[in-house]
Amino acid sequence: MKHVAIAIDGPAAAGKSTVAKIVAKRLGFVYIDTGAMYRAFTWYVLHRGLDPKNEEASCSLIPEVRISLKEDGSVFVCGHDVTRAIREPLVSSNVSYIASYKGIRLALIDLQRELGEKDNCVMDGRDIGSYVLPHAEVKIFQIASVETRAKRRFLENQEKGIPTTYEEVVADVKNRDYIDSHRDFDPLMQAEDAIPLDTSDMTIEEVVDAILRIVEEKTGVKACR
Repeated sequence: MKHVAIAIDGPAAAGKSTVAKIVAKRLGFVYIDTGAMYRAFTWYVLHRGLDPKNEEASCSLIPEVRISLKEDGSVFVCGHDVTRAIREPLVSSNVSYIASYKGIRLALIDLQRELGEKDNCVMDGRDIGSYVLPHAEVKIFQIASVETRAKRRFLENQEKGIPTTYEEVVADVKNRDYIDSHRDFDPLMQAEDAIPLDTSDMTIEEVVDAILRIVEEKTGVKACR
């Protein structure tokens, strides 16, 4: 089988990571969570006591940041296990600033492309189909209403014991949407050849099944049930 890359893009809290993990498992592909990379970098900036809104200070850390994603889903930064820490509200409210800086994006995009070329993969993020893997065999642009996305993220935070209010999550989602779509370099956008998928009224399983059907139609690759 030829190398197959599946790109799943979309705004914050659209459920991309949840769906991408399941799709990758069903296909026997490697899952690559690019959002976790930006969160990891954000965590490191905060860990070093710097302001994520300060582009020059944040980018000065590029040479020393070492991010690794493990097969079990854990995330490490310079030897620190930050799997849970990168989901904390402080990281969530600052990650879009870090992701807007060209220097950091270019550094992490190099890593993402390197990982994406190694194995058959499912990669999710904001710019996978439009910039990171422009030649991906399958491109999905996963969207949902702000209210739906905020509710999903709020419930996810509750399950993980992360203290946030629904109102805070709504504000965070709206702020991240604005920053992601208005950044000068590599903004959030739907690739011309991406298939839009509105998941506002869909269950996780329905979204997974829809994507797997698209994958089979475009590549002939069938999921392992």
